[in-house]
Amino acid sequence: MGKEPQKIGLITTTSLVVGNMIGVGIFVLPAALASYGSISLLGWLFTATGAIILAKIFSNFSKIIVNKSGGPYTYARAGFGDFIGFLVAWGYWISCWVGNGALAIAIVGALSFFFPVLGNNPILSVSCGLSIIWLFTWINTRGVKTSGRIQVVATVLKIVPLLFVILVGLFFFDIDNFPAFNLTGEGDFSTLALVATLTLYAFLGIESATIPAENVKNPETTVPKATMLGTIFTTCIYILSTVILFGILPLDILQNSPAPFAEAAKLISGEYGGYFVAVGLVISGLGVLNGWILIMGQVPMATAKDNLFPHVFKRENKKQAPIFGLIIGSLLSSVVMLMNFTEGLVDQFRIVVEITVFSNLVPYLFVSAAYILVIIEKKLHVNSWIKTLVLGGMGIAFSLWAIYGSGGETVFFGFLLLMTGIPFYIAMQWNKSRQSHL
Repeated sequence: MGKEPQKIGLITTTSLVVGNMIGVGIFVLPAALASYGSISLLGWLFTATGAIILAKIFSNFSKIIVNKSGGPYTYARAGFGDFIGFLVAWGYWISCWVGNGALAIAIVGALSFFFPVLGNNPILSVSCGLSIIWLFTWINTRGVKTSGRIQVVATVLKIVPLLFVILVGLFFFDIDNFPAFNLTGEGDFSTLALVATLTLYAFLGIESATIPAENVKNPETTVPKATMLGTIFTTCIYILSTVILFGILPLDILQNSPAPFAEAAKLISGEYGGYFVAVGLVISGLGVLNGWILIMGQVPMATAKDNLFPHVFKRENKKQAPIFGLIIGSLLSSVVMLMNFTEGLVDQFRIVVEITVFSNLVPYLFVSAAYILVIIEKKLHVNSWIKTLVLGGMGIAFSLWAIYGSGGETVFFGFLLLMTGIPFYIAMQWNKSRQSHL
């Protein structure tokens, strides 16, 4: 008999959602939003509403398809079949390892605050980035429980400085610092669309609890709770921290600050406060990387178990970790990270990162549509089909808006990126057919 799979509970699963959503971006995003004015808060509310709708869809889906890992891939496949399921998994998997390469670069940048030599020595920077990627790959090879413990600790440590600025910052809040409603000179509607697009990427990761579902205790109750709790908690942190920073820092300082949270913490408690937040930024990056490396191994493993990815991706070590999926993904992340330290490839690297955001948004669209199809097909919730259609329809509309907001170039090249998976899908289908005839 095989070993019982490692299981994680509600706290760890919620930490996976919160930890994967709150990255390094939130530590600098309020400075970018300040340039638009306090209309940014409406942008947060609009995007948060869309994110909560999607979280509810994932939450409900996890009650329909229970104890099956893969999240977006599994749900899209349930509604649309193997081909769409494969394309969702393909694009999502690529977005994971590209995103992890970008995260390693951001972490090295945050560390350069403490070790300036990292900003001037490319060899040292590359070595540091590679070491971080492979350290967390090794942690994830120890199993989902070990990775989960690290995630809980990192999530708590990253939230503490944010809560410090929010709670203590209330005593330093000055309404006179608050920016005017719209500082752009453009119409309110077009400005709202811009800031909503800007805040959108802070919500990627709402689906994280659904991906390792087979490793979650009582997944039919834990996964939906973790998805909703994590999304709502993160939304509150985002909006409250932006409001507080708008009220603490004068507009000219906030707009031009590369580290607005550290700036606010300095104002509250002096130089040590700035260091406190800077440490939180580093820990935030490390926690996000740990969480997304876990996801990077889980999605192809779930896909391989359905014979839609090469079998090597479902191979597990004695700790039940998808060992080869983790190694292959981290090798690709290492290549992505090296691209950014190669002068001629910096622009291409930025384009690739933007395109992979599109690959992260497409699953939301298919999962929202699949939610309606699966409920109708299985004749579930017969007395509340209107609610199902409304919820699924709003998820589809928000996902389409998000994809549109990514820009024409990103959508075009993102679509081409998804199409690169077709030869692999054909090869997998041919191999499956050949084996069935043997």
